[in-house]
Amino acid sequence: YLVNRGASGHCSLSQKAGRDANEKVIDPLVISETMVINRARKDVYAAWRKLENLPRFMKHLKKVEQLDKKRSHWEAYIPGGLGTTIKWDAEITEEAEGEFLAWRSVWDSIVDNAGEVVFKDAAVGFGTEIQATITYRPPAGEVGSTIASYFNSTFETLIREDLRSFKYMLESTVGA
Repeated sequence: YLVNRGASGHCSLSQKAGRDANEKVIDPLVISETMVINRARKDVYAAWRKLENLPRFMKHLKKVEQLDKKRSHWEAYIPGGLGTTIKWDAEITEEAEGEFLAWRSVWDSIVDNAGEVVFKDAAVGFGTEIQATITYRPPAGEVGSTIASYFNSTFETLIREDLRSFKYMLESTVGA
């Protein structure tokens, strides 16, 4: 089977799963941002870890619903004010309470994304440094990737604004 797979490029398992094994894998777009929030690390982590909080500061999200301890259902607005949404499920892949949270969309989601947030005590004084890294592969293969690459700086700005909103939300409320 493996010799046939290697020689022909055809994978019957991928075919049965509805995937094209010969389809070119597109490099993901990666956005990373670091920010210091003037709150204790446990508070910052707890506010982010409660996934239902995310639409409060991520304006492109309509809703996030925690399905169980690891899985969640996401709904986001499609950019451009089209009034429609896109939905997918995600799972937490790694977690160290108060320090680190990593997630990815489940394998059959229309949105292929992953991310991680690292929470550290700020180097100087009080507060928490967060470093968020988001990776995603736009739908529609190479065409979608090419279109998305034109908007990469817009996505970076969006992530930066989301983190600023998160910072504002936590610093302006007593019990986030």
